Amino acid sequence: MKPKMKTEEMYATMHPWRLFFIVALPGMISMFAMSIYSVFEGAFIGQTLGEGAFAAVNIAFPLVFINFSLADLVGVGASVPISIALGRKDHKAANNVFSCSLIMIVTAAALTGIVMFFAAEPLCRMMGAGTDAVLLETSMRYLRTFALCGPVTTLFFAMDNYLRISGYVKSSMMINIGQNLLTIGLLALFLFVFKTDVVGSAIAICISMCVAAIVAMIPFLRGKTVLRFARPHFHLSMFKEIFACGSPVFLSNIAGRVTSILMNISLISIGISVLGEGGGTTAVAAYGVLMYASDLCWPLLYGISDSLSPSIGYNWGAKNYGRVKKIVRCGYIGTGVIGLVSTAVMFFGSSLVASIFVSAEDAVLFSLAEHGIRIFCFAYLFRWFGVMTQSFFSAIERPALATVMAVCIALVFPVLCLGAFWSFGLDGLWFNFVGTNILAFILGGILLFFILRMIRKKESNLAGETVPEDD
Repeated sequence: MKPKMKTEEMYATMHPWRLFFIVALPGMISMFAMSIYSVFEGAFIGQTLGEGAFAAVNIAFPLVFINFSLADLVGVGASVPISIALGRKDHKAANNVFSCSLIMIVTAAALTGIVMFFAAEPLCRMMGAGTDAVLLETSMRYLRTFALCGPVTTLFFAMDNYLRISGYVKSSMMINIGQNLLTIGLLALFLFVFKTDVVGSAIAICISMCVAAIVAMIPFLRGKTVLRFARPHFHLSMFKEIFACGSPVFLSNIAGRVTSILMNISLISIGISVLGEGGGTTAVAAYGVLMYASDLCWPLLYGISDSLSPSIGYNWGAKNYGRVKKIVRCGYIGTGVIGLVSTAVMFFGSSLVASIFVSAEDAVLFSLAEHGIRIFCFAYLFRWFGVMTQSFFSAIERPALATVMAVCIALVFPVLCLGAFWSFGLDGLWFNFVGTNILAFILGGILLFFILRMIRKKESNLAGETVPEDD
């Protein structure tokens, strides 16, 4: 698992497009592999356990995701100062942030897991499961399983970031692929052989993530990476930097969970009024299909933007602003192509996508999900721009702008669209995603204009020139 090229040399000198294909393509595969288990989970549950179990997972998983979000807060937040410190050749600072962040992740996951385990019932009721006793019980057991395993499973997300920072891009990809193959095998074992319910699904995912987290630790334990374990020295400025850089992703995830609560409540209300008794569960299940379908496309966008962040941060720390712009341009082109292809595939293949998660015998749910996918997919014509822009802002230590983008995309814009499209019933809820990403495209374009203007000034200052105020 030895990198073929010194990480710092790769970030500093390699041609931007070659860097893109070496870093971003494995990153796309890694992120897709990290989420493909979700697609299989949805398919297995939908085909074997039915609509009720599908709805229960969709209700509980936003709460599970909060625990993962804390790991992202620290993991992504630490990745930015680590990359910038490496760009400045300050390996001592980079190693300290790396070591401290792992302790922070385990501690936060343990505390959050305790809360989620003992508060599972009120939390699931808050998510809209209180109207059905079976739905509530199933959601609670799914949530509690993840809460127990949180201190180890959450390390997986951070270690993936740190492997890529250290130049182990292909190793990261292989670990992610292996983790997903293991998850799929365990899902089949628990659901088809042992005939368990959704708890078996949760156990399968937790086991595979724990194994992957341990394997990802090996290069660091052997001392073969750019990042090394060091005696941790916690200080206030480090906490501030980590939380500032990680807050956009964290707030985006938390705001997204709040939006999920509002969506679940709306789905149950509108579903009953449109479809009659039991229609709320059907509507929530259809929404779950859309979310699982999104896992076929979203990881590709995030994989590109997240994989390029260390190289952007490194060159930003080295004050190589021209190279920063070239790398970012590659990122926008790559994500734009993925967004266009994703829209076309989901629109023309809506029936095929729906059939992955819904049994053909469940005609009402199948028809509802297929129709929803054909509306929802247009969000990807615009979503790529917001994803890349938010990641770019985080990579160059502009957390305030990234946070504005994150909160608007995850909460502000969806709530505005929820009110604007309420009268359109379930179609209005599906179109919510499209409207949100159109607004994010506009906001991102405005903020990006000012950032590029600031970069031009920095380039001119380095050259000993001045830039007129009206430039």
